Amino acid sequence: MALSPLFHSNLPSLQFVLLVSIFIFSGSLYASDDPHLSLDYYASICPTVFDIIRKEMECEVLSDPRNAALVVRLHFHDCFVQGCDGSVLLDDTITLQGEKKASPNINSLKGFRIIDKIKNKVESECPGIVSCADILTIAARDAVILVGGPYWDVPVGRKDSKTASFELASANIPTADEGLVSIISKFLYQGLSVTDTAALSGAHTIGMARCANFRARISGDFETTSDKGPMSETYLSNLKSICPAAGGGDNNVSAMDNITPNLFDNSYYQILLRGEGLLNSDQELYSSILGIQTKQLVVKYAHDPISFFQQFSDSMVKLGNITNPDSFTNGEVRKNCRFVNT
Repeated sequence: MALSPLFHSNLPSLQFVLLVSIFIFSGSLYASDDPHLSLDYYASICPTVFDIIRKEMECEVLSDPRNAALVVRLHFHDCFVQGCDGSVLLDDTITLQGEKKASPNINSLKGFRIIDKIKNKVESECPGIVSCADILTIAARDAVILVGGPYWDVPVGRKDSKTASFELASANIPTADEGLVSIISKFLYQGLSVTDTAALSGAHTIGMARCANFRARISGDFETTSDKGPMSETYLSNLKSICPAAGGGDNNVSAMDNITPNLFDNSYYQILLRGEGLLNSDQELYSSILGIQTKQLVVKYAHDPISFFQQFSDSMVKLGNITNPDSFTNGEVRKNCRFVNT
């Protein structure tokens, strides 16, 4: 009997090892602990910036806990294209094609209004000093804390890019139906390890997914990976009512963590152990035959929330330190996060 797509790969093990080796080498060129970034960059020129961002995020998360996931996702999508340079925030203009309409972004990113509000507050206090890229990176950290997640120090000093890349946004960002080899390769390309891949995927313990992104999963591999118990069958039935196999409903949503959707914890990994991950890209971490290391990490984080929190914090610092060298030379501090300064 043929293996289901979730368990099948056209890449033999040797090719997978070679692929990983290549991307480990090339990925190291993209992430760095850049000397331009420091913890005290704003200490003398805008000492209140962290307080301002935290207070604004508190208001946003209190008004709707889902806003935390929107900001974290926005940060991730920014850093995977040209580094963490605020390029994802740029609107299309006559002379610039932004990243917002790229296929991984167009129906996925909704946190722009939040960053606009924070930027306006920061500008009123410290005009022309704090980059949109830094605001987004700090806000993502605060978002995680406000829904129960861990703290980490955020190095700052990024500049905003004057460019964006629709092409890189389309190519670099992992998608919901992607296989494990491809997902890992995209993380390695950014200088992020397999461990970082497994830990950062844990951000899906908060947030929602559109029916269009999990329809294929619940119509196919979900029953293969789940234990088929009464609770699993009820969950699948509910998902199919939200997301019919045909007849529309693409924009209907479901929590990626159906246990504690508004709490940042390790239940995401416990769901994967039961084979009930909502997205194929999530379940692949545990169920793919190529995921020997990721499977071990899923088990570890499912049983040890402290280890998950520690690694997630470390991995988020690495993510935030993916730099765009050009922005330090040619970048700016945008007055409006949506447009390059004129």
